[in-house]
Amino acid sequence: MFAKNSRYNGLETVETKDRAGRPVKAVKLRHLPPTEGQETVVRDGDQLDVISADRYKDPTRCWHIADANSELEANELVRTTGRTIKVPPR
Repeated sequence: MFAKNSRYNGLETVETKDRAGRPVKAVKLRHLPPTEGQETVVRDGDQLDVISADRYKDPTRCWHIADANSELEANELVRTTGRTIKVPPR
């Protein structure tokens, strides 16, 4: 279902239905332990990949920031200017 180098490869999946009632497979929701991170205030126009490129020198590591916070949709983390999010250490 996922490429071998995907962080989702090998995770448990569940079968559910989409809005039209068609069966689909999805990665089972995983509960992550609390993660330490530097509190960072979201500025107007921030994007997770840009924050990741700045902190880790790698924009593809933005999922580390998403996992350190509790939003189910990662883009919600930077939607509100002034919000404080956690950015884990390298």
